[in-house]
Formats: sequence, structure tokens, C-alpha cells
Amino acid sequence: MWNTVGHELAQRGHRAVPVTLPGQGDGNSAATLADQLAAVLAVVDSDPGKSVVVGHSAACTLAWMAADARPERVAKVVLIGGVPSDDGRPYADFFEINDGVMPFPGWEPFDGADAADLDEQARQAFAAAAIPVPERVAKGIVRLTDERRFNVPIMVVCPEFTPAAAQESIDAGDIPELARAKHVDLIDIDSGHWPMITRPAELARILAEVSPRPHSRVPGARRG
Repeated sequence: MWNTVGHELAQRGHRAVPVTLPGQGDGNSAATLADQLAAVLAVVDSDPGKSVVVGHSAACTLAWMAADARPERVAKVVLIGGVPSDDGRPYADFFEINDGVMPFPGWEPFDGADAADLDEQARQAFAAAAIPVPERVAKGIVRLTDERRFNVPIMVVCPEFTPAAAQESIDAGDIPELARAKHVDLIDIDSGHWPMITRPAELARILAEVSPRPHSRVPGARRG
């Protein structure tokens, strides 16, 4: 579902590096959150410069964990449709676990703004392609240890919620990691929870504008 975004980024002179996370379709149901973080860091470490790390939904926390682990190598973190969890919290313990994995729960939990712009064909295609999340990823505990992460600039792309609502939550102390970050920009995009499906060109434009240089690498910590 990210292919169009990657193509659009290439047209703008940037090279996206989608990260296939352990346990994401490779049959490794024993993959852990630490395994997935290591996969993202391997891409960041291979960049001779600094990377823009992009996370969507629950993987916003994974992208922020990468900034915590490599604050000197991450130019910016882009969070699409989500915010980072706090240290010590479960990563993505959202839905029921079956046979060691957390499968796509169906569309009922996403009724309303999340999926309002997905037609029936898009919903069927998404559900057919959805990859279960290994239990040890979903229930993995978030660890954040380096205070320098708060110096890494953050952009929150706001699809099913507004920038104003996000700012209100930050001001209320509901998102501690963002409240402590020194540089947070909130950008609106008129879509539901999956703008890479319904607004790929617009999302690519946003990502290209925040990348630090032409031909930069944009690792993506994907989920959903």
C-alpha cells in the first residue's frame, strides 16, 4: 500500500526505504519488538547522512524508539495517524491475540473517521492483505532511555484527527513524549487513518518537503 507513496517520492528526488519488519509476512510469529527496532536501526545506520524516519499508526512508537536509539542519526521523525507511547507501556496491545498473533480485527473498531474514505473494494483489499502482528511485538514493552530524543524534530501528520485536537491533547499532558519534545509540527491531511491509500500523492508531497536533502533516504517503520 506504500508503493504509490514511494513512487511519488522518487519523482521528487527522494529515495524511500520501506522496512519489512520481522514477523511482517515472513512467517516469523516469534518476532519481538526488539527485532523490529533492530530492522529499522539497520537502515538508519546504513545511511551515510541522517534519515527521516516515518511511522504510521502503532509504528509511530517504533519510529520514535529509533530516534531514542539513534538521536544523532535521525534528522526528523514523521508520525502519521498516531503518537508515541511512553516508556514502560505495551507497544500495541490493542486487539485479541489468537494463536500467538494479533490479526486484523475487522472494520468495526474503525467505524467513523478512520475508514470513512475507504470504499468497499478498498476495505476488502486491505483486509485480504492485512498481516497479523506477532504477540511478542504487540505486547512488547516500549523502552525509551536517551533524553536526546527530545531534540529530534517531529512532524505529526493528522489524518482522522485535526492538528487542533492533537495540540489540545499535548497541552493536556495526554501525550507526554510530544509534550517534552522541543520541535513538534502538526500537519493536516484530509483523509482517514490510511492516507497512503487514499491520498498517496499528498502524503508524498508532505514527506518530500520535510526531508533534509534531495536523494535522502526515508526509512519507514510501517504498520497497517
